[in-house]
Formats: sequence, C-alpha cells, structure tokens
Amino acid sequence: QVQLAESGGGLVQAGESLRLSCESSLRLYVIAAFCWYRQVPGNERELVARVTSTGSKFYAESVKGRFSISRDTVKPAVYLQMNNLRPEDTAVYYCRVITVSRDIYWGQGTQVTVSS
Repeated sequence: QVQLAESGGGLVQAGESLRLSCESSLRLYVIAAFCWYRQVPGNERELVARVTSTGSKFYAESVKGRFSISRDTVKPAVYLQMNNLRPEDTAVYYCRVITVSRDIYWGQGTQVTVSS
C-alpha cells in the first residue's frame, strides 16, 4: 500500500514561515512528479507547486517568490518551504505523487492556518 506521510502544518501569524514535508513509500524511479495542492472548504483543490523527476518546478502565481518546493531523492520526499505567509494561504495542504505509469496518490492533508 502506497503511503504519503505529511507533516509540518500548524498555526502561525502573518509574515511567519512553515515547512511542509511529505515522505513517500514509493521508489524514486517510479515518481514522475511531486505536487503540493491546497484546498479551502467550498473550493476545489488548487495546485500550489510541482517538481518533476527532471527537477523542473512550477509555482502558482499567488505563491511565487514566497514558497519553494524541493525534493529529497534519497528518502524520497518533497518539501514546501512557505515564507511570508498570508491569511489567504490558510488551507489544508495535500501532497500528491504522479507515477511514470500515471497513477496518482494523495497524502492525508495537513492544516495550515495563518492569522492576521
């Protein structure tokens, strides 16, 4: 059974930082991309950041310059460093893995709350 173990969420004040982690039970060579999504109640999940197996990165416009995605190719794992957090970043953040065979796996989600 594939597992994605997320951690690092919490309650912070605006302007502070958090680092989310997601460790995968999959072997690195089957992972095509790691993604971070977020979801606010009543809204669809939105893509926040993505890093592919080649190291190519994508960021949503709303987080560019504040968030940074990185991966650990040994564990394997993915991280989301979130700086200068804003109240509108409040959401449940989900890790998502896409495999080379196009299978998709989701983490359980971790709550990030930013107070003003």
